Amino acid sequence: MDLRNKKCFILDMDGTIYLGDKLLKGSKEFLELLNEQNKRYLFVTNNSSKSARDYVKKLKSLGIEANECDVLTSGEATCIYLNMQKPNAKVYVVGTDELLMEFKAHGFNVINGTQILPDYVVLGFDTTLNYMKIWEACNFIRQGIPFIATHPDLNCPIENGGFMPDCGAMIEMFKASTDVLPKIIGKPNKEIVDVIFEKTGLKSEDIAVVGDRLYTDIMIGKNSGITSVLVLSGETRLEDLKESEIDPDIILDSIKDLYEMLL
Repeated sequence: MDLRNKKCFILDMDGTIYLGDKLLKGSKEFLELLNEQNKRYLFVTNNSSKSARDYVKKLKSLGIEANECDVLTSGEATCIYLNMQKPNAKVYVVGTDELLMEFKAHGFNVINGTQILPDYVVLGFDTTLNYMKIWEACNFIRQGIPFIATHPDLNCPIENGGFMPDCGAMIEMFKASTDVLPKIIGKPNKEIVDVIFEKTGLKSEDIAVVGDRLYTDIMIGKNSGITSVLVLSGETRLEDLKESEIDPDIILDSIKDLYEMLL
C-alpha cells in the first residue's frame, strides 16, 4: 500500500514517537520529511493525564517543534464532546490536575471537593488516583450520574519494555464496584474521529493513522476507513496479532521504517 499520497498522518505518541523520555529512532527524521513534503500531521493521544501544552513542552524537550494545535488529547476530545451535550455542565473528574484544568478551560464547573451533585462523572488516566476519588465517583455512578471515560487503553508503555496501568484498567475497577461501563470518547471511537476530521478538514481517504495499539490506534482506522499502520515499538507484540481479529493495513517495526517508506 502506497502511503505517499496521504495528506495527513495521525500519530500516536506514547510507544510510537517516544517511550518515556526517550525519542524513538526515526521520529524526528519522519516529521521533518513530512514538513518537506508539505504533509500535515496531528499528534493524537489517548493519554489524558496531560494537556496539549504539556505535550508540546515534552516534544520540544525531545527536539521536536510543535504547537498546541498540532496535539489532540482524549481529554480535549472529551471536553469538546460534553460541550456539545451540555455546555458549562457540572463535572466530577477522576483525573490529574492537568485534566481538571482542561475542563475548567472549556467552561465546565468542576465540582471535586464539594457536596454538589454533578451532571457527569469523567474518568481519565489518573496517575494521582486515591481511594477517596474512587469512593466518591462510585457513589455518583450508583445514583445514575452519566459515566464518561476519556479512553480505553489498558496500559501505558514506558521505557525498557514496561507498562503503567492506564484508564482501561481503571474502567474495569469501577465496573466491578458499580456494574456500570462508561461511554468512551477517545480512540477508537467515533467522537474523537469526528474531532479529527473537523481539525484537519480532510476525508478518511486522505489520512493514515500510525500507532502501537491494536484496539485503539488500529481500530480507529477500521472504524472510520482510515489506513492504519501498526508500529511494534510500544504495547503490541508480533505474537499479539495471531490472537487478534484486528488486522492493520501495514505492520512496521518502528516509525523509522515508515520514514524510509516515504523517502
